[in-house]
Amino acid sequence: MNQREALEKYFGFREFLDAQEEVVSAVINGADALVVMPTGGGKSLCYQLPALLLEGTTVVVSPLIALMKDQVDALQRRGIAATLINSSISPEEQRERIRALARGEFKLVYIAPERFRSRSFLEALGQSTIALFAVDEAHCLSMWGHDFRPDYFRLDRVLETLGRPQVAAFTATATPEVRQDILTHLRLREPREFVAGFARPNLSLLVRQTENESRKYERIQALLTEHRTGIIYCATRKRAEAVAANLERAKVSSILYHGGMNEEERARAQDAFMEGKRDVVVATNAFGMGIDRSDIRFVAHFDVPGSVEAYYQEAGRAGRDGEPATCELLFNLADTRVQEFFIDGSNPPRAFIAETYEMLRREANEQDELQLSMREMTERLDTNGNDMMLNAALRVLDSAGYIDRFDIPGKRVRGTRLLRPQIRGSELSLDTARLEEKERRDRAKLKMMIGFAYSRTCRQQTIRRYFGEVEPARCGSCDICRESAGPCRAPNESEALVVRKLLSGVARMSLRTGGGWEARFGRGRIVQTLVGSRSREIISAGLDQLSTHGILKSEGVAYLNELLRELQETGLLVSSVGPYPMVTLTSRGEQVMKGSSDYELRWPRRTEAAGPVRSNTSKTRNSPLADVAPEDAALLERLRKVRLELARENGNVPAYVVFADDTLRALARLKPGSIEAGRRIRGVGEVKAQRYLPAFINAINEATGA
Repeated sequence: MNQREALEKYFGFREFLDAQEEVVSAVINGADALVVMPTGGGKSLCYQLPALLLEGTTVVVSPLIALMKDQVDALQRRGIAATLINSSISPEEQRERIRALARGEFKLVYIAPERFRSRSFLEALGQSTIALFAVDEAHCLSMWGHDFRPDYFRLDRVLETLGRPQVAAFTATATPEVRQDILTHLRLREPREFVAGFARPNLSLLVRQTENESRKYERIQALLTEHRTGIIYCATRKRAEAVAANLERAKVSSILYHGGMNEEERARAQDAFMEGKRDVVVATNAFGMGIDRSDIRFVAHFDVPGSVEAYYQEAGRAGRDGEPATCELLFNLADTRVQEFFIDGSNPPRAFIAETYEMLRREANEQDELQLSMREMTERLDTNGNDMMLNAALRVLDSAGYIDRFDIPGKRVRGTRLLRPQIRGSELSLDTARLEEKERRDRAKLKMMIGFAYSRTCRQQTIRRYFGEVEPARCGSCDICRESAGPCRAPNESEALVVRKLLSGVARMSLRTGGGWEARFGRGRIVQTLVGSRSREIISAGLDQLSTHGILKSEGVAYLNELLRELQETGLLVSSVGPYPMVTLTSRGEQVMKGSSDYELRWPRRTEAAGPVRSNTSKTRNSPLADVAPEDAALLERLRKVRLELARENGNVPAYVVFADDTLRALARLKPGSIEAGRRIRGVGEVKAQRYLPAFINAINEATGA
């Protein structure tokens, strides 16, 4: 079986997303790899698919228990032998899974990084045939990244113990220095590097200077009124609780999510959001990894984040369906004091680290172990009002090899083991220069974030430069780009041709009715189609088959975003209201498309095109409007109910596990009348076709009278 056959059989896709095929080919051919791919870019498939084609087992290092479980459950439903090993299962069950692993019963095993602390676990794992060692969220191993975790720092020694299997590292956000840190620390051999790009042309990045909290609440209310579905990020638990309380008083149905909640509360909150029972989350940055709800229309930052990496990763959770989404930062310089407090807590002075170590020595038992909670340890120290210093001091001691932190089955409290109890706090040998450099970089990142908020350069252009892209194009949709349009005037000959092509593209993606035009797609899909994208959204909707696919590739995403918005302002296009704003022609727009009406525009400032879009040559054959069937709203709602029933019948799994929203919309558009026809839809794999598809086909046939 080749990779495309496996892609369709197990995952239901007939086409790879941008960059996926190149990554999969490299991994299958034995290359070590570093893959930087934005949220929603399909990173997990880049190691899951090779795992099915390589001889042996693929080990996946993943930092979040909930994320592991979601991925393993999804793989098992596709008929793929996968399991996980972490603190959520008993020691005996762990041993049984390791034995099964040695027998070659699993193609993928997800392992929490702290499991590698155990020498016996490593030795047992070494008895298996490891085809690939995949490191997810690889930025966690770099002290220069925004989410450093000491357990990731051990992976180099783990690989050495396992005999240096093939390695592939994956992350969504990594600056050039973090990427170099990953390459160096994992000692990748002649690695292939893939940076899929950080451009998110469907996201409008807005920075709004807000003089007080009252103004912030006004903006949140406006975002809720316009967009309905979104995430509101707050810097602290206290602030998140206050914002959630404000929404509750305003009768807005929302959920709260932060690290102070217990595991069950967080899981319940996340499930309510992922299943569409609640449309708004108020959260700290604890809400993040594994959030793949596609219809998030806005992300608001109530407080300034501590770095550009954190900001863009959180903002990137909006608009994963490819449709326009708004990311608004409510900026007040005074809020940076909170981030400065965090930096102080994350970089404790050497004297406090020594004091922490002495406390551990005092409290340890005869086995040089202790089981104190963070609160109990804090009570024994002088943190000067910043309790974050304790956690940071423990990370430093852990990384330096003085202590070992371990999970205690059945308890939330982690244990601590002294590895060199004879050493006194005053005798600690710490890399002071490295610690000082980390603090300097943390403060520099906050300064860059503040600079981003005050910048008058295109927001996405600034971010893409930050991540190392050379000469990125403007986005055309951020607050800075929106201010750059020129004076109102009639078009010249070349501009008129571009407008007619754009309007023709919109017509091809709309439905002709007796009274005019009916919209079926939003601005994001229209722009993607015109520049020739072969993304998941475009292929699943069949838009790559239109004659206008790629017709304006040379103009670039930024210019088309701005031009389309100006055409709406001028009345040549109209946008619907609601959670999925869709765009179509007005009667005047149709006249302009035919060349029978004059007009004037505030013409956007031209720039170089957004660079080549990863795509095959666009189709040039003539295609009727019927090439893309309209989405049946009533049928779609019926199919959502079928999906919810199936989700409940299969152990109350999240609804998207049955079929993703894109697949559901394709079913509603194409109305397959048989299993065979349904199998041709992207997202319907062999296993899901057998397990879930019959119920949807029955519902479609009942609705259509077939």
